[in-house]
Amino acid sequence: MIVNGVNLCRIDRLHEPISGTIHGFGCAAGCCALCRENPVLADVDVSLRSVRAGASDAMTPGERRASFSLASIFALRMLGLFLILPVFAIEAARYPGGQDAALVGFAMGIYGLTQALLQFPFGLVSDRLGRKRVIVFGLLVFAAGSFVAAWAPTLTWLAIGRGVQGAGAISAAVTALLADQTRETVRTKSMALVGASIGLMFAVSLVVAPLLVAFTGLGGLFALTGSLALAGVAVVIWWVPPEPRQHKNPPRGRLTEVLRLPALLRLNFGVFVLHAVQLAMWMAVPALLVQAGLPREHHWWVYLPAVLGSFLVMGTTLFPLERRGYLRAVFLMAIGLTTAVQLGLWLVAMSEPTVAVLGALLWVFFCGFNVLEASQPSLASRVAPAHARGAAMGVYNTSQSLGFFVGGVTGGWLVKHWGVQGLFGACFSVMLVWLVVAWPMRAPEVGAPGLVPKAG
Repeated sequence: MIVNGVNLCRIDRLHEPISGTIHGFGCAAGCCALCRENPVLADVDVSLRSVRAGASDAMTPGERRASFSLASIFALRMLGLFLILPVFAIEAARYPGGQDAALVGFAMGIYGLTQALLQFPFGLVSDRLGRKRVIVFGLLVFAAGSFVAAWAPTLTWLAIGRGVQGAGAISAAVTALLADQTRETVRTKSMALVGASIGLMFAVSLVVAPLLVAFTGLGGLFALTGSLALAGVAVVIWWVPPEPRQHKNPPRGRLTEVLRLPALLRLNFGVFVLHAVQLAMWMAVPALLVQAGLPREHHWWVYLPAVLGSFLVMGTTLFPLERRGYLRAVFLMAIGLTTAVQLGLWLVAMSEPTVAVLGALLWVFFCGFNVLEASQPSLASRVAPAHARGAAMGVYNTSQSLGFFVGGVTGGWLVKHWGVQGLFGACFSVMLVWLVVAWPMRAPEVGAPGLVPKAG
């Protein structure tokens, strides 16, 4: 190939004996005699290396297939779960035993508890027996729990069904498989697809759940949830790419090995706080919107634009800045934004809320939340030892599930005893602690030429 009258094939052959280090298309500008003597060749070399580095940021067809298929599994499963959240408390009260508010809360929260208990074992087993086997088994367990809940004649059976649902704890195995099938340079983008699918399913559920439950009842929603889980099994079997060969008989990941890494401990604490705050704040946000004059059936007017707008912000900030080595700065900024939102909601709760202010705060919240949702699992998979990645993601997802459980229980208690202001004051304090804990973090090196974390 000829560029500016220079034979690039000849350049590549001349570089090898002089530079001592082959960088694909050549050496860095000025690192060998040939480039020092000919500035045109130096310019060509820099240009070609830039093209190669840029190409490494693009997903391969296999990575795109893995990312979209595994994100769809999360989407199908999380849509089923989120469809229940906006209507569960009201519909569960109609079951025998539903007058007991404590039992309703237990039936709601037991899902997070059983999932938290089994996330690590599922992740550890996926290191030994294979990711796809564990994912299929977990989806079948989740579907079985959904159908039990759909059939449930009493609140007790409803709680049993919810507990069995949580026992299908596949998040760690799915996340580990996604990490297995993507390079570090595109992994945050892949994880962002998962985060985006979760956020989008949450927004969709807020819109359609009240409409569906009017026709099908709570039992019908659980039956739909089970059907979506079975659709996820089909996705695993026929769409998800085959597992990497090296995971057939990998070395065993140990719990002690992943619990003594400070970087992982910080991320585990962070995902616990993030999801505890997310669930806790939704104990009060709907009431604030009603207080601002927006009827419950119209809350999606605020939720949906906030979520979709946050995706746009994430796509135009997270990926470009990560490629430039500023992942740590973006990560800490996202924590800061989410912390500021809790302070803003605390101030709004002490005055007369307006739909415009609440909508702006929720948009900022989702901007920070989606960045954290995309980057945290990516960081966890990158700092974990490769042979113990499933175990590490199991601990990570256990922390996430415990956050859901603790956030729901604690959020309700705070609203009951300290009011909405007490809830957001507590959320602000916990987020501030997380910001302090996360501050010493360093973004891991990425296996791409020329990419060095500038803010880590």
